[in-house]
Amino acid sequence: MDNEEKNKKYKEDKDTKHKKNNKSKVIINEENDDEQNEEDNSRGVSKEVANLKEVGVMSVAKADDRIQVIPIIGQVEGHNISGNQTKSTKYELIIPQLIAIERDDNVKGILIVLNTAGGDVEAGLAIAEMITSLSKPTVSIVIGGGHSIGVPLATASDYSFITPSATMIVHPVRMNGFVIGVPQTFEYFRKMQERIVEFVVRTSQINSDEFRNLMSQTDELLNDIGTILIGDQAVECGLIDEIGGIREALDKLEELIKQGETKEQEEVSEENSNE
Repeated sequence: MDNEEKNKKYKEDKDTKHKKNNKSKVIINEENDDEQNEEDNSRGVSKEVANLKEVGVMSVAKADDRIQVIPIIGQVEGHNISGNQTKSTKYELIIPQLIAIERDDNVKGILIVLNTAGGDVEAGLAIAEMITSLSKPTVSIVIGGGHSIGVPLATASDYSFITPSATMIVHPVRMNGFVIGVPQTFEYFRKMQERIVEFVVRTSQINSDEFRNLMSQTDELLNDIGTILIGDQAVECGLIDEIGGIREALDKLEELIKQGETKEQEEVSEENSNE
């Protein structure tokens, strides 16, 4: 009898303890929810503060899905990582972005904003070739500088702009670091140079002889070979299509988008009429 009473009391104590544990869990969960709400509220404030630190305003305008902006800023980074103090555009991030844009039906046009000092030739040409191969309208604008490999990046789009004070430096291919002084090295440089010349001539209004002449000037740059073109000069030689700013570039892009949509409608109408 004593053993039965002990077992009964043990079960009652166990049930009471279990209920207390469940109650304490509920209280803890409620406290955690309150802490999570406070954290979420603080995140909203921190986001505004982050915007203020980054761009100088509390709120940032939302982008339009119809037009995607691709900034190519600083140095074009290729197979080698740029220094910590150097702003760079990584080609391994730009290329997947271009592929995603091409596959997205909501995107109707792309604006490429350039302010680059140049960089890796292979990476720059890879990005330029992908921009040229896009089926959607593209417009580029040089807002500060489009130097070195930035030249083919600027001409890769369907239509190009340059601001009046922006500059473009055209110069031969060069290489930093260890170089072997053998004929094969110079042949490599020549082939690389030909690739750049062919691309720029193919995607702009400049001819091959004039572009090569700009690259070989010796009285324009200090301790270097090449030519610096400022605003109107880049347009006059046929490298860039037009002088303008962001407004002009967006207007042109909208025009190209409408032209593309009209062409598609005409093709559909023609197919229906043939049927």
